[in-house]
Amino acid sequence: MLRFGMGLAACAAMLMTALPAQAQKTTLTVYTALENDQLGPFKAAIEKAVPEVEVVWVRDSTGVITARFLAEKDNPRADLVLGIGATSLLVFEKLGLLETYKPKGVDGLKPVFRDTQGPYTWTGMDAYIGVICFNTAEAAKDKIAAPASWKDLTKPEYKGKLVMPHPASSGTGYLTVGAWLQTMGEDAGWKFMDALHENMAVYTHSGSAPCVQAAKGERVAGIALDMRGASEKSKGAPLEVIIPSEGVGWEMEATGIVKGTKHLELAKKVADWGATKDANELYSKTYAVVAYPGAGKYPPNYPPKAEESMIKNDFVWMAENRERILKEWTKRYESKAAPKN
Repeated sequence: MLRFGMGLAACAAMLMTALPAQAQKTTLTVYTALENDQLGPFKAAIEKAVPEVEVVWVRDSTGVITARFLAEKDNPRADLVLGIGATSLLVFEKLGLLETYKPKGVDGLKPVFRDTQGPYTWTGMDAYIGVICFNTAEAAKDKIAAPASWKDLTKPEYKGKLVMPHPASSGTGYLTVGAWLQTMGEDAGWKFMDALHENMAVYTHSGSAPCVQAAKGERVAGIALDMRGASEKSKGAPLEVIIPSEGVGWEMEATGIVKGTKHLELAKKVADWGATKDANELYSKTYAVVAYPGAGKYPPNYPPKAEESMIKNDFVWMAENRERILKEWTKRYESKAAPKN
Protein backbone atom coordinates (compact mmCIF):
# COMPACT_ATOMS: atom_id res chain seq x y z
CA MET A 1 0.00 0.00 0.00
CA LEU A 2 2.83 2.35 0.82
CA ARG A 3 4.40 1.82 -2.59
CA PHE A 4 1.01 2.27 -4.26
CA GLY A 5 0.44 5.49 -2.34
CA MET A 6 3.87 6.78 -3.26
CA GLY A 7 3.12 5.97 -6.93
CA LEU A 8 -0.07 7.99 -6.78
CA ALA A 9 1.75 10.85 -5.14
CA ALA A 10 4.44 10.80 -7.82
CA CYS A 11 1.83 10.78 -10.61
CA ALA A 12 0.02 13.66 -8.97
CA ALA A 13 3.25 15.63 -8.73
CA MET A 14 3.98 14.99 -12.38
CA LEU A 15 0.52 16.17 -13.35
CA MET A 16 0.89 19.30 -11.24
CA THR A 17 4.14 20.18 -12.99
CA ALA A 18 2.71 19.37 -16.44
CA LEU A 19 -0.40 21.50 -16.05
CA PRO A 20 1.43 24.85 -15.63
CA ALA A 21 3.48 24.06 -18.73
CA GLN A 22 0.26 23.55 -20.68
CA ALA A 23 -1.16 26.77 -19.23
CA GLN A 24 1.84 28.76 -20.41
CA LYS A 25 0.70 28.42 -24.04
CA THR A 26 -0.58 31.79 -25.23
CA THR A 27 -3.13 31.98 -28.01
CA LEU A 28 -2.17 34.26 -30.88
CA THR A 29 -4.95 35.13 -33.33
CA VAL A 30 -3.45 35.38 -36.81
CA TYR A 31 -5.35 36.79 -39.79
CA THR A 32 -4.23 35.15 -43.02
CA ALA A 33 -4.96 34.56 -46.69
CA LEU A 34 -2.80 31.44 -46.86
CA GLU A 35 -4.37 28.52 -48.68
CA ASN A 36 -6.18 26.01 -46.45
CA ASP A 37 -3.62 23.28 -47.07
CA GLN A 38 -0.84 25.58 -45.80
CA LEU A 39 -2.44 26.28 -42.43
CA GLY A 40 -1.44 23.02 -40.72
CA PRO A 41 2.25 23.08 -41.73
CA PHE A 42 2.57 26.79 -40.88
CA LYS A 43 0.96 26.32 -37.48
CA ALA A 44 3.27 23.40 -36.70
CA ALA A 45 6.39 25.32 -37.80
CA ILE A 46 5.51 28.46 -35.84
CA GLU A 47 4.66 26.54 -32.67
CA LYS A 48 7.89 24.56 -32.94
CA ALA A 49 9.92 27.77 -33.29
CA VAL A 50 7.96 29.61 -30.58
CA PRO A 51 6.76 26.88 -28.16
CA GLU A 52 4.95 29.36 -25.91
CA VAL A 53 2.47 30.11 -28.70
CA GLU A 54 -0.70 28.45 -29.93
CA VAL A 55 -1.71 29.79 -33.35
CA VAL A 56 -5.40 30.30 -34.09
CA TRP A 57 -6.07 31.17 -37.71
CA VAL A 58 -8.74 33.44 -39.12
CA ARG A 59 -8.55 32.68 -42.83
CA ASP A 60 -10.19 34.07 -45.97
CA SER A 61 -9.20 35.56 -49.32
CA THR A 62 -6.99 38.67 -49.34
CA GLY A 63 -9.83 41.08 -50.12
CA VAL A 64 -12.15 39.67 -47.46
CA ILE A 65 -9.46 39.60 -44.75
CA THR A 66 -8.40 43.16 -45.65
CA ALA A 67 -11.98 44.42 -45.40
CA ARG A 68 -12.50 42.62 -42.09
CA PHE A 69 -9.29 43.97 -40.60
CA LEU A 70 -10.17 47.53 -41.61
CA ALA A 71 -13.70 47.17 -40.24
CA GLU A 72 -12.16 46.17 -36.88
CA LYS A 73 -9.58 48.97 -36.84
CA ASP A 74 -11.05 50.61 -33.73
CA ASN A 75 -11.17 47.29 -31.89
CA PRO A 76 -8.56 44.93 -33.40
CA ARG A 77 -9.13 41.22 -32.80
CA ALA A 78 -5.93 39.91 -34.36
CA ASP A 79 -2.42 39.77 -32.92
CA LEU A 80 -0.64 39.33 -36.27
CA VAL A 81 -1.36 39.36 -39.96
CA LEU A 82 0.60 36.76 -41.92
CA GLY A 83 0.39 35.68 -45.54
CA ILE A 84 -1.53 38.77 -46.64
CA GLY A 85 -0.63 40.96 -49.63
CA ALA A 86 1.88 43.75 -49.01
CA THR A 87 -0.47 46.28 -50.62
CA SER A 88 -2.96 45.53 -47.84
CA LEU A 89 -0.28 45.88 -45.18
CA LEU A 90 0.72 49.24 -46.64
CA VAL A 91 -2.88 50.39 -46.16
CA PHE A 92 -2.74 49.14 -42.57
CA GLU A 93 0.61 50.89 -42.08
CA LYS A 94 -0.71 54.19 -43.37
CA LEU A 95 -3.64 54.02 -40.96
CA GLY A 96 -1.31 53.30 -38.04
CA LEU A 97 -2.68 49.80 -37.46
CA LEU A 98 0.68 47.97 -37.34
CA GLU A 99 3.38 47.92 -34.68
CA THR A 100 6.80 49.30 -35.54
CA TYR A 101 9.13 46.31 -35.46
CA LYS A 102 12.05 45.17 -37.61
CA PRO A 103 12.52 41.41 -37.19
CA LYS A 104 15.94 39.87 -36.65
CA GLY A 105 17.68 38.91 -39.89
CA VAL A 106 15.64 41.17 -42.13
CA ASP A 107 18.72 42.86 -43.62
CA GLY A 108 19.70 39.53 -45.17
CA LEU A 109 16.51 39.28 -47.22
CA LYS A 110 16.15 40.43 -50.82
CA PRO A 111 15.68 44.24 -50.70
CA VAL A 112 12.30 44.17 -52.46
CA PHE A 113 10.86 42.13 -49.58
CA ARG A 114 11.63 44.76 -46.93
CA ASP A 115 9.51 47.71 -45.82
CA THR A 116 11.34 50.77 -47.17
CA GLN A 117 8.91 53.52 -46.18
CA GLY A 118 9.55 53.72 -42.45
CA PRO A 119 8.64 53.22 -39.75
CA TYR A 120 9.35 49.53 -40.36
CA THR A 121 6.10 47.57 -39.89
CA TRP A 122 6.01 44.63 -42.34
CA THR A 123 8.28 42.04 -43.92
CA GLY A 124 7.74 40.20 -47.21
CA MET A 125 7.62 36.43 -47.33
CA ASP A 126 7.18 35.31 -50.92
CA ALA A 127 5.85 36.53 -54.25
CA TYR A 128 3.00 35.34 -56.41
CA ILE A 129 2.71 36.22 -60.07
CA GLY A 130 -0.19 36.63 -62.49
CA VAL A 131 0.16 34.40 -65.58
CA ILE A 132 -2.05 32.99 -68.33
CA CYS A 133 -3.12 29.34 -68.04
CA PHE A 134 -3.85 28.35 -71.64
CA ASN A 135 -5.62 25.08 -72.47
CA THR A 136 -3.99 23.88 -75.67
CA ALA A 137 -6.52 21.07 -76.26
CA GLU A 138 -9.56 23.35 -76.05
CA ALA A 139 -7.83 26.03 -78.13
CA ALA A 140 -7.03 23.51 -80.86
CA LYS A 141 -10.74 22.72 -81.31
CA ASP A 142 -11.37 26.33 -82.39
CA LYS A 143 -7.91 26.88 -83.89
CA ILE A 144 -7.08 29.59 -81.36
CA ALA A 145 -3.41 30.56 -81.21
CA ALA A 146 -1.69 30.85 -77.84
CA PRO A 147 -1.47 34.47 -76.65
CA ALA A 148 1.97 36.04 -76.63
CA SER A 149 0.84 39.26 -74.97
CA TRP A 150 -1.94 40.48 -72.70
CA LYS A 151 -3.50 42.35 -75.62
CA ASP A 152 -3.86 39.10 -77.57
CA LEU A 153 -6.61 38.17 -75.11
CA THR A 154 -8.82 40.92 -76.56
CA LYS A 155 -9.00 39.18 -79.95
CA PRO A 156 -12.55 38.14 -80.98
CA GLU A 157 -11.76 34.39 -80.93
CA TYR A 158 -11.53 34.57 -77.12
CA LYS A 159 -15.07 35.87 -76.63
CA GLY A 160 -16.67 34.06 -73.70
CA LYS A 161 -13.62 31.84 -73.25
CA LEU A 162 -11.70 33.79 -70.58
CA VAL A 163 -11.83 33.87 -66.80
CA MET A 164 -9.89 35.93 -64.24
CA PRO A 165 -10.08 36.73 -60.52
CA HIS A 166 -12.20 39.57 -59.18
CA PRO A 167 -9.74 42.21 -57.91
CA ALA A 168 -11.84 43.21 -54.91
CA SER A 169 -11.84 39.69 -53.46
CA SER A 170 -8.63 38.22 -54.87
CA GLY A 171 -5.09 39.48 -54.43
CA THR A 172 -4.22 37.89 -57.77
CA GLY A 173 -6.96 39.89 -59.45
CA TYR A 174 -5.81 43.17 -57.95
CA LEU A 175 -2.11 42.66 -58.71
CA THR A 176 -3.03 41.94 -62.34
CA VAL A 177 -5.23 45.03 -62.72
CA GLY A 178 -2.63 47.17 -60.96
CA ALA A 179 0.10 45.94 -63.29
CA TRP A 180 -1.93 46.78 -66.39
CA LEU A 181 -2.58 50.31 -65.15
CA GLN A 182 1.08 50.84 -64.28
CA THR A 183 2.59 49.43 -67.48
CA MET A 184 0.02 50.69 -69.98
CA GLY A 185 -0.91 53.95 -68.28
CA GLU A 186 -4.35 54.51 -66.79
CA ASP A 187 -6.23 55.59 -69.92
CA ALA A 188 -4.84 52.77 -72.05
CA GLY A 189 -5.17 50.32 -69.16
CA TRP A 190 -8.90 50.94 -68.71
CA LYS A 191 -9.42 50.82 -72.47
CA PHE A 192 -7.65 47.45 -72.54
CA MET A 193 -9.82 46.13 -69.70
CA ASP A 194 -12.96 47.33 -71.49
CA ALA A 195 -11.98 45.19 -74.47
CA LEU A 196 -10.97 42.28 -72.23
CA HIS A 197 -14.34 42.44 -70.47
CA GLU A 198 -16.08 41.71 -73.77
CA ASN A 199 -14.29 38.34 -73.90
CA MET A 200 -14.62 37.51 -70.20
CA ALA A 201 -16.99 34.74 -69.14
CA VAL A 202 -16.78 35.39 -65.40
CA TYR A 203 -14.71 37.02 -62.65
CA THR A 204 -14.10 34.49 -59.87
CA HIS A 205 -13.51 35.20 -56.19
CA SER A 206 -10.42 32.98 -56.05
CA GLY A 207 -6.97 33.55 -57.47
CA SER A 208 -6.49 29.89 -58.35
CA ALA A 209 -9.97 29.09 -59.72
CA PRO A 210 -9.36 30.51 -63.23
CA CYS A 211 -6.44 28.15 -63.81
CA VAL A 212 -8.41 25.21 -62.43
CA GLN A 213 -11.25 26.02 -64.83
CA ALA A 214 -8.82 26.26 -67.75
CA ALA A 215 -7.20 22.97 -66.71
CA LYS A 216 -10.61 21.25 -66.75
CA GLY A 217 -11.38 22.64 -70.19
CA GLU A 218 -14.20 24.83 -68.92
CA ARG A 219 -12.40 27.89 -70.35
CA VAL A 220 -9.70 28.26 -72.96
CA ALA A 221 -7.62 30.61 -70.82
CA GLY A 222 -7.56 31.79 -67.23
CA ILE A 223 -5.53 34.56 -65.63
CA ALA A 224 -4.26 33.05 -62.41
CA LEU A 225 -1.38 32.24 -60.10
CA ASP A 226 1.96 31.06 -61.45
CA MET A 227 2.22 28.15 -59.02
CA ARG A 228 -1.30 26.96 -59.73
CA GLY A 229 -0.46 26.84 -63.42
CA ALA A 230 2.63 24.74 -62.81
CA SER A 231 0.71 22.46 -60.45
CA GLU A 232 -2.19 21.85 -62.83
CA LYS A 233 0.18 21.16 -65.71
CA SER A 234 2.14 18.70 -63.55
CA LYS A 235 -1.11 16.87 -62.83
CA GLY A 236 -1.47 16.25 -66.56
CA ALA A 237 -3.70 19.10 -67.68
CA PRO A 238 -3.08 20.23 -71.29
CA LEU A 239 -1.88 23.64 -70.18
CA GLU A 240 0.72 26.09 -71.35
CA VAL A 241 1.71 28.54 -68.61
CA ILE A 242 2.37 31.80 -70.43
CA ILE A 243 4.36 34.88 -69.38
CA PRO A 244 3.04 37.73 -71.57
CA SER A 245 5.60 39.87 -73.36
CA GLU A 246 4.68 43.08 -71.50
CA GLY A 247 5.69 41.54 -68.18
CA VAL A 248 3.67 40.24 -65.27
CA GLY A 249 2.12 41.78 -62.22
CA TRP A 250 3.00 40.39 -58.84
CA GLU A 251 2.34 40.77 -55.19
CA MET A 252 4.13 39.55 -52.13
CA GLU A 253 2.72 37.93 -49.04
CA ALA A 254 3.88 39.68 -45.91
CA THR A 255 3.77 39.61 -42.13
CA GLY A 256 3.09 42.38 -39.62
CA ILE A 257 2.22 42.77 -35.94
CA VAL A 258 -1.12 44.35 -35.07
CA LYS A 259 -0.78 47.54 -33.07
CA GLY A 260 -2.08 47.18 -29.55
CA THR A 261 -1.73 43.41 -29.33
CA LYS A 262 -1.60 42.21 -25.74
CA HIS A 263 1.03 39.65 -26.73
CA LEU A 264 3.62 41.90 -28.34
CA GLU A 265 6.77 40.03 -27.28
CA LEU A 266 5.45 36.70 -28.53
CA ALA A 267 4.25 38.31 -31.76
CA LYS A 268 7.78 39.65 -32.25
CA LYS A 269 9.17 36.12 -31.90
CA VAL A 270 6.81 34.90 -34.62
CA ALA A 271 7.85 37.83 -36.83
CA ASP A 272 11.50 36.90 -36.24
CA TRP A 273 10.75 33.35 -37.33
CA GLY A 274 9.14 34.68 -40.49
CA ALA A 275 12.45 36.14 -41.70
CA THR A 276 14.50 32.96 -41.15
CA LYS A 277 15.78 30.57 -43.78
CA ASP A 278 13.68 27.79 -42.24
CA ALA A 279 10.51 29.84 -42.68
CA ASN A 280 11.42 30.72 -46.25
CA GLU A 281 12.05 27.09 -47.09
CA LEU A 282 8.50 26.45 -45.91
CA TYR A 283 7.24 29.31 -48.11
CA SER A 284 9.09 27.76 -51.05
CA LYS A 285 6.90 24.66 -50.87
CA THR A 286 4.08 26.84 -52.17
CA TYR A 287 5.84 29.72 -53.96
CA ALA A 288 8.84 29.69 -56.29
CA VAL A 289 9.97 33.23 -55.38
CA VAL A 290 10.79 33.82 -51.70
CA ALA A 291 12.46 36.55 -49.65
CA TYR A 292 15.51 34.64 -48.41
CA PRO A 293 18.22 34.39 -51.10
CA GLY A 294 18.76 30.81 -52.20
CA ALA A 295 15.81 29.38 -50.26
CA GLY A 296 13.45 29.21 -53.23
CA LYS A 297 13.18 26.47 -55.80
CA TYR A 298 11.28 26.25 -59.08
CA PRO A 299 8.82 23.35 -59.25
CA PRO A 300 8.30 21.19 -62.36
CA ASN A 301 6.59 23.01 -65.24
CA TYR A 302 7.18 26.44 -63.70
CA PRO A 303 7.36 29.06 -66.48
CA PRO A 304 10.96 30.00 -67.31
CA LYS A 305 12.07 33.58 -66.66
CA ALA A 306 8.96 34.35 -64.61
CA GLU A 307 10.91 36.13 -61.87
CA GLU A 308 12.83 38.17 -64.45
CA SER A 309 9.51 39.24 -66.05
CA MET A 310 8.08 40.72 -62.85
CA ILE A 311 7.33 44.41 -63.44
CA LYS A 312 8.84 47.13 -61.28
CA ASN A 313 5.86 47.22 -58.99
CA ASP A 314 5.03 50.39 -57.08
CA PHE A 315 3.46 48.89 -53.97
CA VAL A 316 2.85 52.28 -52.38
CA TRP A 317 0.88 53.38 -55.46
CA MET A 318 -1.00 50.06 -55.42
CA ALA A 319 -1.94 50.60 -51.79
CA GLU A 320 -2.83 54.28 -52.02
CA ASN A 321 -4.98 53.83 -55.11
CA ARG A 322 -6.64 50.55 -54.16
CA GLU A 323 -10.02 52.00 -53.16
CA ARG A 324 -10.23 54.24 -56.23
CA ILE A 325 -9.22 51.47 -58.64
CA LEU A 326 -11.63 48.93 -57.18
CA LYS A 327 -14.49 51.42 -57.26
CA GLU A 328 -13.88 52.14 -60.95
CA TRP A 329 -13.39 48.46 -61.78
CA THR A 330 -16.64 47.52 -60.03
CA LYS A 331 -18.57 50.22 -61.84
CA ARG A 332 -17.36 48.93 -65.21
CA TYR A 333 -17.23 45.14 -64.84
CA GLU A 334 -19.22 43.88 -61.84
CA SER A 335 -21.96 42.51 -64.12
CA LYS A 336 -19.85 39.40 -64.81
CA ALA A 337 -18.77 38.73 -61.22
CA ALA A 338 -19.41 35.21 -59.97
CA PRO A 339 -22.00 34.91 -57.17
CA LYS A 340 -20.43 35.01 -53.71
CA ASN A 341 -20.81 31.91 -51.56
